[in-house]
Amino acid sequence: MKGNRSLYVFSILAVGAAIFLRFAWPMVLRVTIDSIIGNKPIETSGWMQPLITKMLEILGGKSVLEKSLWMCSSILILLTLSRGIFLFFKGKWSAVASESIAQKIRDDVYDHLQYLPYDYHVKAKTGDLIQRCTSDVETIRRFLSMQLVEVGRAFFMLFFALSFMLPMSVEMTLISLSLVPFIFVFAVVFFIKVKTAFKASDESEGRLSNVLQENLSGVRVVRAFARQKFEIDKFDERNVEYRDLTYKLIRLLAWYWSVSDFLSLIQIIAVTVLGTYWAANGVITLGTLLAFSTYVGMLLWPVRQLGRVLTDMGKALVSIERIQEILDEPIEDLDEGISMKKIYGDIEFENVSFHYDEDHPILKNVSFKVTKGQTVAILGPTGSGKSTLVGLLPRLYDNQKGSIKIDGIDVKQISKRTLRENIGIVLQEPFLFSKTLKDNIGLAASKAEDTDIFKAAKIASVHDVIKSFDDGYGTAVGEKGVTLSGGQKQRVAIARTIINGSPILIFDDSLSAVDTETDAAIRSRLKKLDNKATTFIISHRLTTLVEADVIIVLDQGEVVQQGTHQELIEQEGLYKRVWSIQNSLEVELSLKEELSLKKDGKNETKQDF
Repeated sequence: MKGNRSLYVFSILAVGAAIFLRFAWPMVLRVTIDSIIGNKPIETSGWMQPLITKMLEILGGKSVLEKSLWMCSSILILLTLSRGIFLFFKGKWSAVASESIAQKIRDDVYDHLQYLPYDYHVKAKTGDLIQRCTSDVETIRRFLSMQLVEVGRAFFMLFFALSFMLPMSVEMTLISLSLVPFIFVFAVVFFIKVKTAFKASDESEGRLSNVLQENLSGVRVVRAFARQKFEIDKFDERNVEYRDLTYKLIRLLAWYWSVSDFLSLIQIIAVTVLGTYWAANGVITLGTLLAFSTYVGMLLWPVRQLGRVLTDMGKALVSIERIQEILDEPIEDLDEGISMKKIYGDIEFENVSFHYDEDHPILKNVSFKVTKGQTVAILGPTGSGKSTLVGLLPRLYDNQKGSIKIDGIDVKQISKRTLRENIGIVLQEPFLFSKTLKDNIGLAASKAEDTDIFKAAKIASVHDVIKSFDDGYGTAVGEKGVTLSGGQKQRVAIARTIINGSPILIFDDSLSAVDTETDAAIRSRLKKLDNKATTFIISHRLTTLVEADVIIVLDQGEVVQQGTHQELIEQEGLYKRVWSIQNSLEVELSLKEELSLKKDGKNETKQDF
C-alpha cells in the first residue's frame, strides 16, 4: 500500500462524513416531527444539543420553520446530496488506490518471474502461474477497492450510532445493539471456515487453468492423435472438482446470509415491537421511534455486511499467500561474480558431475578441452545427459562436482549475465513470439540494423524463404510460430541466436528439422565467419557431426569416446555402431532410389516406343 495510504485515509474519512450525514437525516426527521410539527421540547444531550440549537437560530427559530416546512425537507435533500458527494470521493479514491496497488503487484510478480531460476520454471505449472497473476491479483484488487474501506465504515457506524442513539434513549440503544455481538461472533467463525474453503476452490481453479493451458498449447498434438475425448474427460474431471469445491463455498455463504438475516430481522422486530409499545405509553416520542427504526436498519445491515467483508478478506489473504509464494522464491543474481568484457571461447570440463536427484546422477566425471573456434559434436542415446551438459555452460544449472572453465576461469566465478550474453543457445523446439519475422530475429540485439538481420538470416539459410513471403520480413508469426514449418522455425531461431556474434554457440539438436543439404550449408557458413565461434552441436544425424573438430560420445552420463570422426570409426564402440547403422541405411535407400529411377526409365522408354 506504500504510496497509496493517504488515498485510503481520505476515503475512510469520506465514509465517516457520509455516515455522519446519514445518521443526521433521522435526527432532522425526529426534530421536525416532535418539535416543529409537534409541541415536544427538543430533548437532546451532549454534543448534539448546541449543534441543533445553533441550526434553529440560523434558520430563524421554531416559529419560522412551522410556517416553512419546506426548509426541513430542503435540509434532508441537502444532507442526501452531500452524502452522495462524499460517497463519490470515497469510491474514486479507493478505486484509484486499489488499481494502483494491483498494477504494482502485477509488475512485482512479473518482474520476479523473469529472474527466477530456470529450474523453477521447468517445474512450475504455467496455468497455475497465470491464474495467480490474474485471478488472485483481481481478488486482492476487489477487496482493496470495495471492502477495505468497509472496515472504516463499521467503525464509524458504531461510533455515530452510540453518539446519536444514546442521548435519545439508553434502553432503546441497548435493545437496538443487543444482537450485534452475536452477529459479529458468527461472522468471525464464518470467516475461519470460508478462508479454508476458498483456498481449496482457488487451488482447484489453478489446476483447471493448467489443464486448459496445456490443451491449448498442445492443440496440434491433440488433433494429430485424435485425443479430443481424453482431453475433454480430463478437463471435465477438473471442472467437476472446481464446481464441487466452489459449491461448498457457496453453501457456507448461504448459511451465513440466512442466519445473519434471521438475527437481523429479530433485532428489527424487537426494536419495532418494544418501541411501539413504549411510544404508545409515552415512554418515548413518535419521532424517537421513527429515528430508532431507521437507525437499527442502518446499523444492522453494515454489521451483516461484515460477513462479506470477512469473506473477501479471507479470499484476499489466500490470494496474497499464493502470490507471496512466488515472491518468496529466491531469484537469480545475474550480476554476482566477474563481469568479463570479452570471452574468447576456450572451454575445459574437468571431472564434472551433476544430478537433479542425488540418487540419479546425470553426468559422471566428464572431462574434455575445447579451444577457441573449434566445433564440438556431442552424440549419445536419449537420457545420456547431452542437453544437461551444454546447459551447465550458461549456468542454467550449476555442477555439484568438478569445474567448468571458460578462458581459464571457473564459470561459477563469472556472472550469469556475462555468460548468457556471450553464449547463444538454439533449442530443438525453438519458441517464436507473436511478432514479425524481423522482430523475432532482432530480439536478442535491440540495436541491430536491417543489414545485420539479413546477414544472420542468410547464414541460417532462411533469407530466401522469408523473401518469398508476401510481406517478407514483415510477415507476422503466429503464436509459437505456428505459421512456419518446423525447419523454418529452427532456422529463424538460429538467425536470432547468431545475430549477436556470440563467441560460444550451442545447437541443441536444433538442425533436426532441416534437410541434410540445408544443414551442411548452415554449418559451412558458420565456419566462414570472420569471428568464428566455439560451437557445440548435439545431433543424432552423424552427417552433421563428421566435420566436427572433436566428437564426444556420452552414454549414461559418462564420456565413453572422444576424438575426430576418423579416429572414432576406427575404434570399436557406440559411435562406430551408430555410423554403421546409419551408413547402411543410406546405402540401402540410395540403391532403392537408383532401382526406382531405372524402372521409371524403362517405363518411359516403352511409352515412347
